[in-house]
Amino acid sequence: MKEVILIKNGEIALKGLNRNVFEDILIKNIKSRLSELGEIKYSKAQSTIYIEPMTDNINISNIISRLKKVFGIAGICRTYSSVKNIDEIKKTALEYLKNELSFIKTFKIESKRSDKKFIYKSPEISRIVGEYLLNNKKDLSVDVHNPEAIINIEVRDFGSYIYAEQLKGIGGLPTGSSGKAMLMISGGIDSPVAGYMMAKRGLELCGTHFVSPPFTSEKAKLKVIDLLKKLSEFSGNIKTYIINFTEFQEAIKKHCPNELFTVIMRRYMLKIAEITASDSGCPVVVTGESLAQVASQTLPALICTESVATRPVLRPLIGLDKLEIINIAKQIDTYDISILPFEDCCTVFTPKHPKTRPTIEEILIAEEKIKSLEKSLLEKIWSSIEIININ
Repeated sequence: MKEVILIKNGEIALKGLNRNVFEDILIKNIKSRLSELGEIKYSKAQSTIYIEPMTDNINISNIISRLKKVFGIAGICRTYSSVKNIDEIKKTALEYLKNELSFIKTFKIESKRSDKKFIYKSPEISRIVGEYLLNNKKDLSVDVHNPEAIINIEVRDFGSYIYAEQLKGIGGLPTGSSGKAMLMISGGIDSPVAGYMMAKRGLELCGTHFVSPPFTSEKAKLKVIDLLKKLSEFSGNIKTYIINFTEFQEAIKKHCPNELFTVIMRRYMLKIAEITASDSGCPVVVTGESLAQVASQTLPALICTESVATRPVLRPLIGLDKLEIINIAKQIDTYDISILPFEDCCTVFTPKHPKTRPTIEEILIAEEKIKSLEKSLLEKIWSSIEIININ
């Protein structure tokens, strides 16, 4: 009798002929997340991944806490495995679940016979094991409608598995199964949530962050690194480009109309993010924009910003309100970091009265005033760029 963790696929199970590709990526991600914990055996069958610790010193609870942050997992079952013999299944159920059975009065058994060669059908397994538990635990009774505990028994290809509870996984698709994306990450609440949501849809993340020394501090940059570390707990390694944007912002402030500053700044940020995306092999860019949340996110402003893009811009928060975004930030433990009072690049030089309905024509006219400076400014950026890997 030994403990084995069963990983239940969610959305992956709906995939067709390429389901194995998604499962293999999921196993790769799980192996990466558990690599420090010791020798572990992995196998898969019937839309389930089997995780079997090979040494006694591996902490099962530690494995499960990490698995809860791996995208692509719908359910996690901490089980005891036994041979496919009804007498052994009975004994294993009683021994493994003795603590759970000590605190309840009613139970129900749900059995699943995936191995059709096993002599007993599912209802018979439930009846035989239930009768054995009743005979050995006199204070127990069966309640099929509202039991205090459900005991699960699965007879599969590799053996039989007994467990009392299926823990909920985070769901989604395995990171990397949908490609790569460049996340424009600030120190605010929104962009880490946007990265999380896109990673949940299977995108491997890279990051671009803009700094403006001396207007932004080293603490502001470290705050973003802390946010990315939280995000990497779900998405894995995040290759991140740190861009010194000070001279670009000063040029925009000096030569362009003040009320258009934010939109012009975001257009140049997007241009630069596309260059870093190209460098890291990301075909799309992700932002934390939410429609009409601030002046630079009105529909006309978003149109002006995106008109400069040459690749798709994904905005997973576009239809969410601030409270919904905050709730997700709290769930993924980025909220408390995001609200630390260190000013980021996006708030530097923000005009008091930004234009909420800019047109592309007036933006292009305004940008003509700094076109001659663009090449030298970009060259300075690439000469001072900092690239870090966060995991």
